[in-house]
Amino acid sequence: MATDTATCISQIGETAGQIWQTLHARGTLTIPKLVKEIDAPRDIIMQALGWLAREGKINIEEDSRTKTVSLR
Repeated sequence: MATDTATCISQIGETAGQIWQTLHARGTLTIPKLVKEIDAPRDIIMQALGWLAREGKINIEEDSRTKTVSLR
């Protein structure tokens, strides 16, 4: 079943809001921990992270083993 673009964008936007709320409440999280916290498919979460990063709302830091996400 195909999903229209507006529905995809809406789902990514809603997930971005959930991510922002989670980071606001919990602080910095690794991407795996964030994926466990958010009730959405991992690919949608990753797209939502990209959306938030592009808007300058989050920081994504990478060390040798993991990536962490925090609010700006």
